[in-house]
Amino acid sequence: MAHELLSRREEVSGSSNRALGLVFAVVFLLVAVFPLPFGGAVRWWSIGVAAAFAAVAFVLPGVLTPLNRAWTRFGLILHKIVSPIVLGFLFYVVVTPLGLLMRLLGKDPLRLHWDQQSPTYWIERTPPGPKPETLSDQF
Repeated sequence: MAHELLSRREEVSGSSNRALGLVFAVVFLLVAVFPLPFGGAVRWWSIGVAAAFAAVAFVLPGVLTPLNRAWTRFGLILHKIVSPIVLGFLFYVVVTPLGLLMRLLGKDPLRLHWDQQSPTYWIERTPPGPKPETLSDQF
C-alpha cells in the first residue's frame, strides 16, 4: 500500500481573489522593470497590465474568481508532476550515491551492524543526561 493515495480528493482552498490580483500586479510590475539594469526600456504594456490587476483586485476582486480557480488547479497539477520528479532526483542523485559511498567505506553511522560478541549496545553518555524524574509528565 502506498503512503499517499493519489486518487484521494481533498478540498483545497486557494488564495483570496484580492491576494491573487496583487501578486499578479507585482509580477507584471517586475516584468516591466526587468530590462532596466541591462540597459533596456521599461515595458509599458506590462505596467498597464499590472495597474489593471491592482485596480481589479481592490475594486472588484470577485471578477478574478475564474482566474483564481484556474491558477489553483494549475498549481495542484504542477505539484503532482514536479514533487515526485524533484524528490526522485534528490534520492537517486544525492541519497543513493552517498549511501553506496558510505557502504564502500565501511561507515555505519546508525550502528546497525550486529555484533554477537558485544555484551550490550547501550551507549554511555558523558556527561550523563537529565535526571529521570525530569522526564515524567513533560506536558
